[in-house]
Amino acid sequence: MPDLAVEIAGVKFNNPILTASGTCGYGEELAELFDLSQLGGIVTKSITVRPREGHPPPRTAETASGMLNAIGLANVGVDKFIEEKLKFLEKFDTRVIVNVAGAKVQEYVEISARLADCSRADMIELNFSCPNVEAGMAIAGDPIAAEKAVREVKRVFPRPVIAKLSPNVTDIVAIARACEGGGADALSLINTLVGMAVDIETFRPCLTNNTGGLSGPAVKPVALAMVYKVYKAVKVPLIGLGGISNYKDVVEFLLCGATAVQIGTALFIEPDAPIKIVKDLRNYLTKNKLGSARELVGQLRSY
Repeated sequence: MPDLAVEIAGVKFNNPILTASGTCGYGEELAELFDLSQLGGIVTKSITVRPREGHPPPRTAETASGMLNAIGLANVGVDKFIEEKLKFLEKFDTRVIVNVAGAKVQEYVEISARLADCSRADMIELNFSCPNVEAGMAIAGDPIAAEKAVREVKRVFPRPVIAKLSPNVTDIVAIARACEGGGADALSLINTLVGMAVDIETFRPCLTNNTGGLSGPAVKPVALAMVYKVYKAVKVPLIGLGGISNYKDVVEFLLCGATAVQIGTALFIEPDAPIKIVKDLRNYLTKNKLGSARELVGQLRSY
């Protein structure tokens, strides 16, 4: 049987299939449908210093081959997350990656320092790139700011740090190199693309935030191209995401250089999609006489 295990920055995952932040809350709803231990890892909803209610509805809208969202980082805040949500996740045999968000560097540092003593926060993912909140792009689009932010967080968090990259920048490779220079142990990409939809009966945008983040199959080609470019430019491992809904998508991301992937928007259509993907990926490896998922990473035969 092929080996699906992968390793990122010294952290071993049972398989390369993770859930993406913002698409599975804190895992409680998904746990009603399947055993979370079947996942390689779960990336929690973004956590901020204080609780946030997010934007008023409507804050999601369906588009052609995709979805727009402007949730506004609604979450319970770091105190309640540690007291309740992280304790819930501790009982599962899966990696827990806590997505951390803030309006300024000090907030990222404060949350990361709080999580430093929580051993089941296996890794943290720095959400520099949410396009739906004020100052959401201040760090994501500035290599100097991104490098500084990663460096400051690394001083207080003892386990691996992932920087989540935005596609809404001029040069994602420059940002990736800056994060690596700041000490990031891994990079995840891509976050959502800024988009908009309009109701032609009310003449209003479909989201109260007016614009939102586009995700789903529509963004997959963009995500693949960016993973491909960044893989050639950095040495740290990559986690790919953007429009993944089946094992074929996963194989594409691995070939382009991702060591693992995150499943996001597909969960809203098929909540147990990650479990089916794990099974289908194993069958694909068997069919192609490959001993492990690791054998696919970066093996794209470019022209």
